[in-house]
Amino acid sequence: MTDISPCWQDVLIELRKIIRATDLQSKRVVKACGLTIPQVMVLRAIKELGDVTVKRISDDVSLSQATVSTIMNRLEERKLVERLRSSTDRRIVNARLTEVGEEVFQTVPTLLHESFITRFENLENIEQQHILAALQQVSGMMDAGTLDAAPLLDIAAPTREFGEL
Repeated sequence: MTDISPCWQDVLIELRKIIRATDLQSKRVVKACGLTIPQVMVLRAIKELGDVTVKRISDDVSLSQATVSTIMNRLEERKLVERLRSSTDRRIVNARLTEVGEEVFQTVPTLLHESFITRFENLENIEQQHILAALQQVSGMMDAGTLDAAPLLDIAAPTREFGEL
């Protein structure tokens, strides 16, 4: 008789594959352009939105303003972005890509969640709803249902304890 592993093992294997794929993607992005995925997301938001405030970037990338500010500091240190006061209202500070930032942006590979979105949107609506419902159930079963998460596939951003953002 064939030894069949319990279904829960297969589910955990598939979850681990997803975690591993996001980890590998993060490493590929850092190797390709020297940026973390959250840094890429901030750069992309600035490129797409033009001169833009931290609040607007924060809303666009679904990260807190504090996180975006920290990322902006790192990007500014590397001369990839600059902060400029608005000419019409000196209280407003906008971010803008520098020439160096534009050059680095050109080296950014396609992000994992971008290819996922394309494939997901090609599914029938009912299939999309089934996947969402199953993932919500799994998230709840792992006591992760109430955790705050941005809609981008990335491993946890490094903290000061583990390294630079």
